[in-house]
Amino acid sequence: MSSIPIIHRDIKSSNILLDENFVAKIADFGASRSVPFDQTHITTLIQGTIGYLDPEYFQTSQLTEKSDVYSFRVVLAELLTRQKPISVARPEESCNLAMHLVVLFNEGRLLQEIEPHILAEAGEEQFYVVAQLSVRCLNVKGEERPSMKEVASVLDGLRRSFTMEHTIRRKDELLHKSSEQEEHLLCETGPISTLQSSEISIECSMDDEMLSSSHMPR
Repeated sequence: MSSIPIIHRDIKSSNILLDENFVAKIADFGASRSVPFDQTHITTLIQGTIGYLDPEYFQTSQLTEKSDVYSFRVVLAELLTRQKPISVARPEESCNLAMHLVVLFNEGRLLQEIEPHILAEAGEEQFYVVAQLSVRCLNVKGEERPSMKEVASVLDGLRRSFTMEHTIRRKDELLHKSSEQEEHLLCETGPISTLQSSEISIECSMDDEMLSSSHMPR
């Protein structure tokens, strides 16, 4: 049995909670609306939070499942840049974070707004996959945005890839550390082996002398 589609209508960072296992949970469904199976949108009074609000919904009052997709992408922009979705501290043309990032992406200057440690950890290849997906989510036309299922599928694929790369990197680090420890042990035992060899040589010389003296006439 299929569940009735629900549009949250107020996706934002403060409505996304983490449990003890860091699993995200969506909160505050007070503004949510259900959409009949035979309809692609519903017309409602505009409700949501400025900065996260779908511009198409704001202009037409037509709420669709793609409205939540837009809002979710603004949350991703916050995570990548550690900046607020709306800020008067930024220049007027870039006070809206979502639109500012779209412009930077189209001009090939997106990296300048990304937190360095995030880029270093994720790598440029994975970052650009997220960036391309993000720009699609922020399309002014809702019909040209990906579905939330597609967004989740891409992000899950990146998560699996990142986990695999991290595991391989960790194994390489452990092997390298083990190799260094073995070399260190060899360095420590080297002088002892030399000393033992010298002692054996001295003992052999003494034996030879004793043997020679035993054959000398008395």
